[in-house]
Amino acid sequence: MDISECQQLQQEEWEVLESIYPDCVSSQICNVWRTSQFAISHNGSTERLTLAMLPPLLLDIVLPDNYPLRDPPRLASLRATHFWLPLISRLEEELLNMFQTGDGVLYTWVDFIRTGQFLESLGMITDSTTISIPHPAPHILSPQLMTYDSDYANTRFAQNSYACAICLAHYKGSKCIQLACQHIFCRSCLQDFWQMCVSEGAIARVVCPDPICVKEARPASEDEVARVLSTEEVDRWRWLNEKYTLEKDPSIMHCPMKFCQKPVPKQFTASCDAESGWERLRTCPSCSFSFCSFCKHTWHGPISPCLAATDEIVKEYLALRENSPERENMYRRFGRKTVLKLVAAYEDEQLNRKFLESSTTPCPGCQVYVEKSMGCNHMTCSKCKQHFCYRCGEKLYGNPYEHFSTRSLPCYNKLFDFNSMDDDEWIHALDDL
Repeated sequence: MDISECQQLQQEEWEVLESIYPDCVSSQICNVWRTSQFAISHNGSTERLTLAMLPPLLLDIVLPDNYPLRDPPRLASLRATHFWLPLISRLEEELLNMFQTGDGVLYTWVDFIRTGQFLESLGMITDSTTISIPHPAPHILSPQLMTYDSDYANTRFAQNSYACAICLAHYKGSKCIQLACQHIFCRSCLQDFWQMCVSEGAIARVVCPDPICVKEARPASEDEVARVLSTEEVDRWRWLNEKYTLEKDPSIMHCPMKFCQKPVPKQFTASCDAESGWERLRTCPSCSFSFCSFCKHTWHGPISPCLAATDEIVKEYLALRENSPERENMYRRFGRKTVLKLVAAYEDEQLNRKFLESSTTPCPGCQVYVEKSMGCNHMTCSKCKQHFCYRCGEKLYGNPYEHFSTRSLPCYNKLFDFNSMDDDEWIHALDDL
């Protein structure tokens, strides 16, 4: 037997192995083996995990001078990272039994482990997708397996190139962001878009920009936002998100104390009598100020009437002559500043009401007033997304434009409003340009 011939065979086998599995073979013969995706369960106190990758098996192999013509390779050590594989000795026996005199066995070992055949040989596969791993401490092993699987996925993602769904340019994964919906964008595009949304207060637009996710209105999670935006922007996004959530609840009020202004939830429950007056009680969770939800003043009890709950006091005051003794009596009874404040608020409310009645249309879904500056009469509420007609305030379902093309309806052929002008008005309008 020629030792030089064995060395030549070893060199050839090693070069072939390095060319086929460059990520698993090093000059120190330290091999990292990958597996397919399995649902992992642990015996004893069972825990189930879904993983795409298991931690590597590390093999130190010594090739004898007579390998492969006479002697098999010698396993100097065989161990599993995080000690997830308990049957190391049995796996070593399986590997050594594969050797046949005169044939190289290294590639067979690699393929045996990479394809997961060794798991079946060790009796660890209970069905086509489940591996049963006996371990004395599943609660310790589980997070280690999940961390490795996540780190490996991130590493592979950073090494590959992807097309940004916004600018369509290709970037390395290290310059991209993959959202939970699996859509991928370059960091600069997604950062610019979300920064604009947060700065403009459009919290509902902080979603995946892909058309499918935009249609489904899937909001971005806080983890995704934190990966893209700065700390200050994340804080503003969190505040806007809380504000947007609170605005969906019509029972939420803000603390009337100027230094606080925190949102105050309704404290009334179904066990209370709705007519007892206690449903008007609000207590701010931030400053502990208790107030009436009707008049916004300090809580005056469930029986005492609200000072500003009705307009009778203001109407009575306005009906009296200025500097009359009756007005002075009202000042002494309620306080001059309180009465004047109520009068000013009443007059502002009347002006606001006149403006809203003449220039806006309330959304039939959430009653938010909508003012149209231009465009057609088909409106979509920015708060509740209700479609409605701006002219008559009717809710629109299905095809919203059927409302304007049905002859029997009052808004037929009135999708757009046109104000007619005579010739003189047109001339004056042109002269003003």
